[in-house]
This record gives sequence, C-alpha cells and structure tokens, in this order.
Amino acid sequence: MTYDFDTVIDRKSTSSAKWNWYPPDVLPLWVADMDFPSPDAVADAIRTRADHNVYGYQMDLPSLRSLLVERLAQRHALTIAPEHILFIPGLVVALNLICRTLVEAGAGVIVQPPVYPPFLTAPTNSGRVTIPVPLTPIHEGTRLRYAIDFEALHAAVTPNTQAFIFCNPHNPIGHVYTRAELEQVAAFVIEHDLLLISDEIHCDLVFAPHQHISIASLSPAIAARTITLLAPSKTFNTPGLACASIIVSDDDRRTRLSNGMFANGMIVNNIGFVAADAAYRHGQAWLDQVMAYLSENLDLLTTYVQGNFPQATITAVAGTYLAWIDFSAYQLEGGAYKFFLEQAKVALNDGATFGGTDYADCVRLNFACTRKTLWEALRRMSAAVNQPKD
Repeated sequence: MTYDFDTVIDRKSTSSAKWNWYPPDVLPLWVADMDFPSPDAVADAIRTRADHNVYGYQMDLPSLRSLLVERLAQRHALTIAPEHILFIPGLVVALNLICRTLVEAGAGVIVQPPVYPPFLTAPTNSGRVTIPVPLTPIHEGTRLRYAIDFEALHAAVTPNTQAFIFCNPHNPIGHVYTRAELEQVAAFVIEHDLLLISDEIHCDLVFAPHQHISIASLSPAIAARTITLLAPSKTFNTPGLACASIIVSDDDRRTRLSNGMFANGMIVNNIGFVAADAAYRHGQAWLDQVMAYLSENLDLLTTYVQGNFPQATITAVAGTYLAWIDFSAYQLEGGAYKFFLEQAKVALNDGATFGGTDYADCVRLNFACTRKTLWEALRRMSAAVNQPKD
C-alpha cells in the first residue's frame, strides 16, 4: 500500500508534547518524533491486544525476542542470543540505569558533545562524573561536519574512567560512523578497558549509500564490553508506547541490569510489546516509504538553508531525521533558539542543551514533518533573519 505523509494531522488534541509545549502559533520542529501516522500494522496489533480486556503485567514477548535476533543479524551483521536482550521502557531510562548499576560511584564517563542531552546528565544523576570530550567542528563552505578527536579522547582517560557513551547514528549531527571510524573507537575502548554504551536507536534511519554498522559486530573483544541500545520508537514513530531493548552479552552485567530493572519497576507495558513486534514484523514497506519522504525533506532543507542562509552551516545528514545548523555568523540576538522562537514562531532544539554555551548559536531541526510544515517553518525563519534592521 501507499502511505500518505503529506496530510497534516491534528496532534494537539492528543496532548502531544511536541505540539502542546509551545503556544498555538508556534510551529514545532523540535522533539524527536515524527508527524506521520505509524504503520497500520501497529494500530491493528494494538486494537487486537486491547480487545482482550485484561492488561496485566507482562515481562516478555518471546516472538519479539526472536524477531530482534533475526533482524539484527540480517540488517546489521550483529549476532546475539535471545537471552542477551533486556526489554526496558526507554533509552533514557537505560542510560541512567547503566550508569548507576555498572559504573562505580564517582567514576568517570566520557561523552562527546554536541550530543543528546541525557548523555550529559545520566552519569551525574547517579553520582558519577561526566567527562566531555567535544567533537571537532569542521566548516567547509555551507557544510558542517564533526570529527572525533582521538588524541583528546586518550588524554581524557584517567585511572578513574570506566565508561564511554557513544552515539551512532549520531544525534544531533546526523553522522553515520564508517567501519574505519568504529574500529578506532573500538581500539580506544579496549586499550583503556572501558565499558562502551552504544546508543543505536536511529540505526534503521540511514540514507543511502550510507550503512549503519553496529560496533559490537566488529569483533568478540568489543562485543564483550559493549552494551547496545535499540528501540522501534524512532524508526516507526512509536515513542509514546515505551518499549526499548538493551543488548548485553556479558552474563554478569546483564544480571545486574536485570536486577536493577526489577527493583525499580522498569517494566514494559503489554501494548508497547505488541506494537514493537508488529512494527518490526510488518513495518518495512512503511519504513521504505517514510525514508524516501524524509530524503526529499532533507534535500529541500539543505538547499533552502544554503540558498537563504548563506552564512550558516548545516551538517551533511547521513542518518536520523535531525539536522544541526550553525547560525553563529548571523549573531542572532539571544542565541539561535530564542531568536527563532520569538521572531519566527518556530520551535527548534536549543543547541546549548547539547553541550553548553559553545553551541548556543546552533539549533537541531526535526524534518520528520509534512512538507507543508517544513516549508512554512523555513519561510518564517528566513523572514526573521532577513527582516530589515532599524
């Protein structure tokens, strides 16, 4: 079947965080969910489960466990056993649980800003130490890319450093790491005997010709010290259904995490389980079509930014539906986020939340919206930047 991603759907009536956080006249291109309806198979599975009328505790769904094993092997060359999977309500929950359970109190956890804000807070939430090692920005005309500073990574490690939170595909810069880059990361982790926490939630949202490689697939040595985080929430637009996976091959670490989940009531609800199973099992046609639509949105966004904001730089997005744009050359009053919110009535993500004031002139833009919404947001932003100055 052919899916319609052009129709604007009223989400305000659903108490949507994305659409109800700001005043009604603001266009929201911020929080990372899509404005598209999920695959029909997901809705059908939810209705069928709801009709059962008994909604008790559910600790597992064996069919989903087997499906994930098969999917990871076929799509990402990652071989795991069914028992390696722990189901958890979400990745932010997982990040905090892992830091609290597998990293000693007071120990250091390396992160690489600009990066998804919970990476920065998960260690400190539980009395661990966040060690920021910023990615290196490289401006090439209207393009912006970031590189890992391996020299700085090695220099940041102390005897008290125990873990490294890694993001691939990267949020917010949209980079999909190559095998050569991942091999360098793996070598660094092994050399310093670190636990690698690899957030790969956007692994199925990768634009051709790029290809996602799960870092745990590189070798048994890196797999043994990697915890991989996955979820259908970004891929199939089901974040409100709260079902994610932690992949842990090490028996001791998995047991400790499982005990921590149980002690804290971190249980996936039964609707989340059946929705995840239906999405992975029957959602590929939907995903193929949504990726084609997102690719066109990305082309539109990139061309528009280059043509209407010639002093800005935008990342070359290889994966995710998130673009990172640097408006520092425009010296926008109050920073880019505040400027566009107040002057254009467009809500983006504030770059400063991804790593501090160094990124206050950057914004993250979610282009998983109807083309009409994207066009209107860009038009408003251009009008605000190019309005006559007094």
